[in-house]
Amino acid sequence: MANATFDDMLRTIEAECRLTGALTGRSAIRPEVMAALAGVDRRRFVPAPLKPFAYADSPLPIGSGQTISQPFIVALMTDLLAPGPDDLVLEVGTGSGYQAAILGQLAGEVVSVEIIPQHAARAAKRLAAAGCTNVEVHCGDGSLGWRERAPFDQIMVTAAAGRVPPALIEQLRPGGRLVIPVGPLYGPQELLLIDKDRTGRCASRTVLAVAFVPLTGASSLPAAAGA
Repeated sequence: MANATFDDMLRTIEAECRLTGALTGRSAIRPEVMAALAGVDRRRFVPAPLKPFAYADSPLPIGSGQTISQPFIVALMTDLLAPGPDDLVLEVGTGSGYQAAILGQLAGEVVSVEIIPQHAARAAKRLAAAGCTNVEVHCGDGSLGWRERAPFDQIMVTAAAGRVPPALIEQLRPGGRLVIPVGPLYGPQELLLIDKDRTGRCASRTVLAVAFVPLTGASSLPAAAGA
């Protein structure tokens, strides 16, 4: 809603978490994640015409068919990823830069990869203006990861892939976590949490049904139709 305040947004995130707790397995967002959300003004990352809606708990268009995610989903994905102050995080799909800014509040360093050049450039400027000195933005195919900085302690994907890109599994450190929405455009999508154990074996669980814009890139398509 256009008249929502920043505090309204934070309260709505907490309420949504309680309502979905039976599905997600968590009825509250950890205090450090809520503090990170409180430390980043979403309005900085929303296009000017939509700033009156910056604190609504809904995705908003940012151009080129992309969106800034719903605040509750940003909170949930961040909470699932659980980055720590010594961690190196890969974000696939910078978009507006908002999620990267949240991750930057919690992680030691964030590498964010955006395939659309104008979004990468704008996000880098917004992040710099917000003082996010531990976030680096690259323009490239994030479905291939970012080998120059791999391995990563955690990886977050902010668009729906037809399958989990193999490069991201390869670049995830043993003991690390990957949060990714998977599913077809306009079809059923699931938010997955993937844990990689110390031997390199991965276990996946579905957290919640979601709706994301599609991940584009060489490794984002399903291996076969309907996969």
